[in-house]
Amino acid sequence: MVDEEKKSEKHEPEELKEVLSVVSAEVPGMIKSILASVFSEEAGKNMGKAAAAYYKELKNGGLPETVAVKMTEDYMKTFTGIGDMLKGISKHGAGDEMGKDLEKKIRLKVQEKMHDKEEDEDEEEEE
Repeated sequence: MVDEEKKSEKHEPEELKEVLSVVSAEVPGMIKSILASVFSEEAGKNMGKAAAAYYKELKNGGLPETVAVKMTEDYMKTFTGIGDMLKGISKHGAGDEMGKDLEKKIRLKVQEKMHDKEEDEDEEEEE
């Protein structure tokens, strides 16, 4: 049973590295896909409808014009802020850079974990 646990523990970092490598390779494509859906013509129409409905509800609720306009502007900034963030991530291959950074951090963590396990095994053997 102890041998099985050791084999399993040795495979964990390798499996984790493999899974995270796939994830880091897929993230840039996912971001590009999200951007395409956020900045489509249909998404623009839906954002406009949502803003108009929001404004209408604020006015129907009795808020003054200036307050309703300001709140609607802030509401729209939420959408554009998310879009800007996504554009910033994917701009000039930043998504690829993010994937590479993620992969580098993963490698370091896997190496640390493997080193820690080796130290634990050495300590157990000494006892």
